[in-house]
Amino acid sequence: DSVVKALSDRDKIAQLFIFSAYSNRGVEHVAEIKKLVNEYHIGGLIFFQGGPLRQAHLTNLYQSISPTPLFIAMDAEWGLAMRLDSTIRFPKQMTMGALASDSLVYQMGKKMAIQCKRLGVQISFSPVADINNNPNNPVINYRSFGENRDLVTNRSLAYMNGLQDGKVIATAKHFPGHGDVETDSHLTLPKIDHDKNHLDSIEIYPFQKLINSGLAGMMVAHLFVPVLDATINLATTLSKNVITDLLINNLQYQGLIFTDALNMKGVSSFYKPGEVDVKALLAGNDILLFPEDVPKAIEMIEAAVKRG
Repeated sequence: DSVVKALSDRDKIAQLFIFSAYSNRGVEHVAEIKKLVNEYHIGGLIFFQGGPLRQAHLTNLYQSISPTPLFIAMDAEWGLAMRLDSTIRFPKQMTMGALASDSLVYQMGKKMAIQCKRLGVQISFSPVADINNNPNNPVINYRSFGENRDLVTNRSLAYMNGLQDGKVIATAKHFPGHGDVETDSHLTLPKIDHDKNHLDSIEIYPFQKLINSGLAGMMVAHLFVPVLDATINLATTLSKNVITDLLINNLQYQGLIFTDALNMKGVSSFYKPGEVDVKALLAGNDILLFPEDVPKAIEMIEAAVKRG
C-alpha cells in the first residue's frame, strides 16, 4: 500500500502493462525495454525467445533500473523450453493427458515453478484449460490436455497446484474456452456459436473448478461468443459482459485477470493502439499484455480517467 500511495496516477497506469522482451535481440531492443522501464515505469515484462543465462542477466538489469519491482512472465506451457534454448523441455499437455494419474502433472508443475523462480519468473501463462473439442483447431490442439471435460479439469488443477505450491502465479487460459474454434485468434477473431448451457457444461467448466480451487491468474481469450456478447467485432477480452458480469460477478473470480496479447489480430484488427487498452480496462481486466504502443496507451487511459 505504501508503494501504491507513492505512485502518481500516470505511474499507476503504467503498472498495468506487461510488455514483450527478448534475450536473443540486439542493443536496440535492450535500449527500448530500458526506456519503457526507466522512463515510463511499466509494470512487467513477458519474455519470449532467447536463452536462460542471457534472460537472467537482462532480468537483473531491468529489475535494477525499475522504480518498482517488475512482474516477469513467460508462456512456459511445457516449461522454459517453450521459449528458451538450453532448458528442460517437459511434455506438451496432450501427452500429459495420456498419463494414468494426475500426480505426475503436479510434480511437473512443481519442477517448472522451481525453474521459473530460479530465472526470476513469477508468472507462468499456463495451464491451458481449453478443451480440445474441435479437431480442426489450428492453435490449441496439442496444447490442451484432451477432449474430455473432466480429464482437462483434473490435469489443469494438478498443474495449477504444482505451480502455485512452488510460489509461481498459475494463469489459466484462454477463458471462456478457446477449444472449439477453427481459426487462430493471432490472425482473426474466432467465433464460438454455442448456447449458454453448452458453454457452462463444457467450455467454462474447467475454469470454474480452477477458480473454486484458488487460481491466481486468468487469461481472457480473443473470441466472439454471441450468446455472451453479440456486439459485432468485439472480442471477449474487451467485453464487460464476459469479464465483469460473467467472470467476476457470476463465477466469483477474485484473482488477477490478464488480457491475451493486445497485438493479436483478434483485437488489433478492430481497434487502434490506446483505444484497445482503454476498452480492455473498462471491461474489467487488471493487466494489459503486450500493448502495441505503451506511451499512446498511457496517454489515452489517463485521458479516460480524467473524463471519469
